Amino acid sequence: MPGKGNAGRAHHADHVYAILNDGSASAHSAVAASWSRSLTHYGLDPDNAPPPRGLTHSEFRSAYDRMELLVRLAQGTLDRLFQSVGDAGCCVLLTDGAGVPLDRRGMVGDDADFRAVGLWTGMVWSEKSEGTNGVGTCIAEGRALTIHRDEHFLTRNIGLSCTVAPIWDAQGRLMGALDVSTCRADLTPAILKLVASATREAAHRIETHHFRETFRDARILIGPDIGSGPAGLLAVDREDLVIGASRAARLAYGLTDERLRNPFPAGDLLDGEGARPQEALASAERAAVRQALSRAKGNVSAAARSLGISRATMHRKLDRLGVGRET
Repeated sequence: MPGKGNAGRAHHADHVYAILNDGSASAHSAVAASWSRSLTHYGLDPDNAPPPRGLTHSEFRSAYDRMELLVRLAQGTLDRLFQSVGDAGCCVLLTDGAGVPLDRRGMVGDDADFRAVGLWTGMVWSEKSEGTNGVGTCIAEGRALTIHRDEHFLTRNIGLSCTVAPIWDAQGRLMGALDVSTCRADLTPAILKLVASATREAAHRIETHHFRETFRDARILIGPDIGSGPAGLLAVDREDLVIGASRAARLAYGLTDERLRNPFPAGDLLDGEGARPQEALASAERAAVRQALSRAKGNVSAAARSLGISRATMHRKLDRLGVGRET
C-alpha cells in the first residue's frame, strides 16, 4: 500500500504532541482541535492503537437494517460517484451516524489495501475509535471536510486521504456520511478539490432522495439558493401548509422542530410576511377555480360541476375573482 515513509511515521506522534503542547493551536486549527479530542477525551495514543474495530455480524445486520432506506436510496448516487473517482484509486463508503460503513464501492485490484486499513463495511470509523479521521471528524463536527494523510491522529492512518460530507435526514438530523478515500500519495490538491466537490454534491442528492421519500405524498418546494450550500426543501400539504423542512431550509428560514410541529402557510416563508388571511383565501379560491377551468379545458359548465356549484355561481366567482374564461 502506498503510504508515508518510515521516517515520517516515526515523527508523526512527536508532531502531534508538539502541536498540542501549543496551547493556542486547538483554538485556531480544526485538525488540532480534533487531535485534542482524540488525546484528552478519548485517551488515544498516536503510536499505540489497536487494529480497527469491526462489528460482529449481528451488530452489522442491526445497523444495516436501521438504515436500509438510506442505503437503498443511495445506490444510484454511489454508482455515479464511484464512476467519477474510482480510476483515481479511490473507494466510496456510505456510513451511518456512528461512522460504520454500510455500503461501499471500490476497484477489485485495490480492495486488499482498503480492507487492510479498515476501509470496509462493518468497521468503526468514529472519532472515539480512530481519532481524527475523515468520517469520524465529519460526524463529530457536522461539516464536510478532508483529512489528508498526516492530519490523521493515529500513525497507522497517515497513509490515507479521506474526503467526507455529512448526510442529513428529513428532520435535519445527521444520519450518516459519504466518504471518498484513497491510499495513494500522488493525488494533487486540485484533484482533491474536485473530489470534495463531487462528494458534497452526491451527499446532497442522497439527502434530497431521502427527503422526497419521507414526504412522498407532499408537494416539494425548493427554496432560493442562498449561496452557502444546497437550496432548502419544504414539504407542503394539499392546503399549502408547511409540514416538513430539510436542514438547509431550517437554517435558511430559522425553522425549529417546535415551529414545524404545527403546520403553517408556505406563503409566510416564501412571501416574507405572508398574505393577509382574506388575501390568502381569495388566492386559494382563485387557484381552485383556475384549476377546475384548466381541467375542463375552459368549459364553464363542466368546471362548475367539478366544483359542485351551479353555472350561475361559477359565473359570479369568475367575475369576482377576475378569472378569464371561454364563452
